[in-house]
Amino acid sequence: MHFDWLSLGSLIFAAHLLGVLAAGHAILNTRTSQGAIAWAVSLVAVPYVTLIPYLFLGRSKFSGYVDKRRIESELLRTRAHPSAWDTRASSAGRPAEALGHHVVRALTRLSGMPFLGGNAVRTLVNGDATFAAILDAIERARHYVLIQFFIVRDDALGEMLKALLLTKAAQGVRVCFLYDSIGSFDLPQRYVAALIAGGVEMHPFATSHRFVNRFQLNFRNHRKIVVVDGECAFVGGHNVGVEYLGGNPRLSPWRDTHIELRGPIVASVQFVFVEDWHWATQRLPRLEPSQAEQPESAGDADMHCLVVAPGPADKDETGSLFFVEAINAAQTRIWITSPYLVPDEAVFSALRLAVMRGVDVRILIPSRRDHYVVFEASKLYAYDLIRAGVRIFRYRPGFLHQKVVLIDDVAAAIGSANLDNRSFRLNFEIMVLTIDRGFASEVEAMLQRDFEQAWEVERGEYRNASALRQIIMHVARLFSPIL
Repeated sequence: MHFDWLSLGSLIFAAHLLGVLAAGHAILNTRTSQGAIAWAVSLVAVPYVTLIPYLFLGRSKFSGYVDKRRIESELLRTRAHPSAWDTRASSAGRPAEALGHHVVRALTRLSGMPFLGGNAVRTLVNGDATFAAILDAIERARHYVLIQFFIVRDDALGEMLKALLLTKAAQGVRVCFLYDSIGSFDLPQRYVAALIAGGVEMHPFATSHRFVNRFQLNFRNHRKIVVVDGECAFVGGHNVGVEYLGGNPRLSPWRDTHIELRGPIVASVQFVFVEDWHWATQRLPRLEPSQAEQPESAGDADMHCLVVAPGPADKDETGSLFFVEAINAAQTRIWITSPYLVPDEAVFSALRLAVMRGVDVRILIPSRRDHYVVFEASKLYAYDLIRAGVRIFRYRPGFLHQKVVLIDDVAAAIGSANLDNRSFRLNFEIMVLTIDRGFASEVEAMLQRDFEQAWEVERGEYRNASALRQIIMHVARLFSPIL
């Protein structure tokens, strides 16, 4: 059989031509210079390998989306936020005493939300405690339940949640359920249909319904939020799936952290959900006015909290700037736990400067991997950070998925944001920053137990790796802008 070299040559030429065009598009539209360079070089050099991934993962800014989402968010924050919000008053009182007026002023402006006092926060360590608390709160709901997860699975935990939500809907409780269309790509339609038929308002979160954007995998909603009757809220790292209860033998035991919030800060968490619900449905959730108002203080609690909800449509790069400011605020200690270690240059520089100030800088990451490319890239970042004086630890028992930041002995932040570019710029995330010495001490004790079950990474992890392994690490790091 005669091989058609002319056709093959034409295909290769067409691929390279498309690669050049796509590289030009990447240079014009990618939000960071590192990302633009990574895409442009790979698209020009090996377009037959990178063109299809660029269709799914590239185009981190596309027509109309950012502007539309930004305008909608600004309108909601102007017209629909709780009446008690006053970001100007946040620069006074305990937060300023603990972190400094300049830090509090920067964080409130960055988040667009105020520090609020009179809150109580409870840590929920691992899946059993988290879902026991969430399901119990839903069971007690009288008026409404707001639920948002990145991943929802139709497994034993998913079925348990579905059954409870159907029961509450039958009792007249209004249930609004938001899930990410990509994170929950394998959620069967029968699961969704059963909930809708039972009176639950359930919608997927998608960046755009236009066909040109249907292949877009960026701008995912990575938030995990549950709000019950405006009285309590839950945020953290858990999704709905049995692996978060240790059901995946390869990654078990799963290490994660959630928090339960009570007090005025619940209204801030609820408002983040309202923004996402309005984007997904073009409607506000139908909440009774009395339940949508600011909750009263949580008993004798006097914890100050701030909700930071980064998103790709933010005017500023909220996720990255939040980590930078948190690191810069540290005077004695900054401990961070994250399943992924792919920091951008701003965060990397802040960590190095913290070491130079004499701050105890520690980062806890997994010893097991769930994403191969991210895991290999993190090894190289770990090596660079160790050379800068940062102490890196790997958690031994199972997969570490918690997202926690501890600042000195006064502040702690817990939520959904990872230490990577995807959380910094491409995903919708939520973090709750708390100012309270007692709670910070509790978080410190929790992290101390984790460090006791970890081993400290040394430079040898990279130096002793084979040449092939080192090449793999460097190639993996080329993809860091989209990891």
